[in-house]
Amino acid sequence: MTALLVLDNVSAGYVADIDILRGVSVKVAPGVITGLIGLNGAGKSTIMKTICGFLRPSSGLIMFDGADITGIAPHTVIDRSIFYIPQESSLFNFMSVEDNLRLPLEHLVRRADGLTRADIADRFEDTYAKFPVLKEKRRDKAGDLSGGQQKMVEFAKAYLVRPRLCLVDEPSIGLAPKVAEEVYQWIGLFASEQTAILLVDHNVRRVVKMSTYIYVLSLGEITAQGGPEAFAGDLHEQVKAWLGINF
Repeated sequence: MTALLVLDNVSAGYVADIDILRGVSVKVAPGVITGLIGLNGAGKSTIMKTICGFLRPSSGLIMFDGADITGIAPHTVIDRSIFYIPQESSLFNFMSVEDNLRLPLEHLVRRADGLTRADIADRFEDTYAKFPVLKEKRRDKAGDLSGGQQKMVEFAKAYLVRPRLCLVDEPSIGLAPKVAEEVYQWIGLFASEQTAILLVDHNVRRVVKMSTYIYVLSLGEITAQGGPEAFAGDLHEQVKAWLGINF
C-alpha cells in the first residue's frame, strides 16, 4: 500500500547544528493508526512539530500524498487535510465551545473549496451526535470545561474538519483512566472512518493494541519497528531493550 505520509531520513532540532531527530524515516498508511512510542525526550513531539512546519528539517524530506511538504507553513497544514491535536490545549479559553469548533471550518469556507454553510450545519449535527456533552456545553466558555471536556473539544474540532491525516500527540496524558478510555474510543472513531492517524502516547500497550504498525523512537532515532505481532510476549522487557534501558 502506498504511504500517505513519508518522513525520509529527516533530521531536525530547535537550535542550529543540534539535531533532536537524526535520520528519522517513518511511513503512515492511509486510513490506519500508526503508533510512535518512546521515552520522554526521545523526540516524539518533535516529529509532530516538524511535520506541521513548526520546525524545518536540517536534512531529509517530508512527503504527503506524493507532494513535498518539507518546511510547510504551519497555518497551511489544514489546507493539506492534515490536522494536529497537540498535547497542550489549543483552545481559546474565553470563546465558547461552539466558536472554538467553528474556527477551522470558517477557514475552510474562506478557502472556497466547496464547503457550504449547509455542509457546516450538517457536520455540527453529526459531531454533536458523536460528542453529545459538547452540545450541552456549546455556549460555555472553553476555559470553564474540565480537562477531559477540553480534550473532547480538540477531537471534535478534528472530526468536524474531516482530515485525511490526524496527528495525535499524548492525548491521554494527565487524564483520569475513565476519561483516557473515552479518548481511545474517539481515536477508534476516527480510524473507523478511514482517517489516517499518527499516534503518540505514553501508554505503550494501548498504542500497540490500536496500531497497525509501530515505531520505537530512542534519542531521536528509530530503533525498532513492526506490526503488533512484533510486540507480542513480554512487551515491557522488549521496550526496555529497544529504548536502551538497563534495569
